[in-house]
Amino acid sequence: MSELTTAFKGVDRAAVVLMALGESHAAEILRHLDPHELHKLGVAMANLANVNRDQLSEIVHAFNEEVDSQTSLISDGENYIRGVLTRALGREKARNILEHIFSGEDQSGVDSLKWMDAGAIAGGLREEHPQVVALVLSSLPPEQAASVVNLLPSPLRDEALLRVAILDEIPAGALAELNELIEKQVMRNINAAATSKIGGPKRAAEILGRLDAAVEGSILDKIKEVDADLGGKIEDLMVVFDNLIGLSDRDVQALLREVASDKLLVALRGADEAVRQKIMGNMSKRAAELLRDDLEAMPPVKLSDVEAAQKEIMATAKRLAEAGEITLSGKGEQLV
Repeated sequence: MSELTTAFKGVDRAAVVLMALGESHAAEILRHLDPHELHKLGVAMANLANVNRDQLSEIVHAFNEEVDSQTSLISDGENYIRGVLTRALGREKARNILEHIFSGEDQSGVDSLKWMDAGAIAGGLREEHPQVVALVLSSLPPEQAASVVNLLPSPLRDEALLRVAILDEIPAGALAELNELIEKQVMRNINAAATSKIGGPKRAAEILGRLDAAVEGSILDKIKEVDADLGGKIEDLMVVFDNLIGLSDRDVQALLREVASDKLLVALRGADEAVRQKIMGNMSKRAAELLRDDLEAMPPVKLSDVEAAQKEIMATAKRLAEAGEITLSGKGEQLV
């Protein structure tokens, strides 16, 4: 490292690279980082001062052709990071982390959890004592705490909620100890859980689903040659219930003729509103109204039953697609 960039820490250098890449490319990178890394990079980008051409060229030498025409890096860090995080995470998730980035305060302990994904928090709390879980849940916003509770093992969440109910006040010393525990242990568990979730059939399906149809088919065939079961699992994950949004109206109508009404009702119970609208938009007005009424009056359904019904419908869709009767859509493009 030369004298030009000795003032830049590792996270600052990463921030320079991301800001030089532009919002679109930076958003793609940020999408794959864990919450702790997002916060550190977000703060670094927000606080980044002007970077001259020589510093920029040295830090991002691999991108010289892209940044060669730049004489400086814009210093409007706040607008940049707001744009990047919104594109990477969506408006709602970005809003929470942006509030902390621009608050001017160093977030730690319980505060550092308030902008994290519920799944990450639950993963970090699974092995903790119920009293620790209760303290964390009591310190989180109710909506976020509820999302975390839904993801905890049944015995732990039952005991934790009981302890939440009998909590009165948290002594300052106990809160300080809780914050220290979160920093040292819970955050480590969260990062470990996040690290263990890379790769796998689902990630392979997500990557394949974004490739050109011919390339996708070729790679999937190669995978099946090596491991037929794995290839089939990836293929199933690529054709999910949400893909019905990409079907033409004619194809949706053809599919509905092959699907039992009771199976459709269960499948739509756990579907996004956009999928429901797509299905109901291809029914008669009367049939759509009856279906919506049935959905509203329907008692709770096991998630496994919803998934089974959706899988059965998608198996029917794949059969029709293979017969040339409909055209399935995955990533918004034709697949078969």
